[in-house]
Amino acid sequence: MERAVNSRATGEGGASYFEGDVHVLTVRVYYEDTDAGGVVYYANYLKFAERARSAMLRLGGWENGRLSQADYPDQAEGVAFVMRSFAVDYRRAAVLDDLLTVRTRVVKVGGATLDMAQTVMRGDEVLVEAMAKLACVSAASLKPARIPEGLRADLALRQN
Repeated sequence: MERAVNSRATGEGGASYFEGDVHVLTVRVYYEDTDAGGVVYYANYLKFAERARSAMLRLGGWENGRLSQADYPDQAEGVAFVMRSFAVDYRRAAVLDDLLTVRTRVVKVGGATLDMAQTVMRGDEVLVEAMAKLACVSAASLKPARIPEGLRADLALRQN
């Protein structure tokens, strides 16, 4: 007896790449991401979005851990990004075994702030749209700090 192939089960996720100025991260929905009904629990979309933002920085050559340790040339102090606000519009639900893409684009880069638009999709279908407003803070004091110049310049190149 042949088993049915679930088209949602192709690929395992985790791919991270740029399409022009937009970063794309694929995410597989696992049992741990769902509620008792097999639907992705709403707060887990925030985790998917966080992974995508971190993957975008990493792919661009900037790792959060190294940024917090001031491990890049010309970086005066360790910094971290903290969430200032996160606005979410839930449109459709993802379910167990879905292969999702999280698309992230830089909207605005300020001296100590970063705005990013994020869209979670299943194929061509938009499931979630979000706007993340991040603040850069000193890793030591948690007070506002300027985004390191090299990172700021790289992000500004991707701004659209």
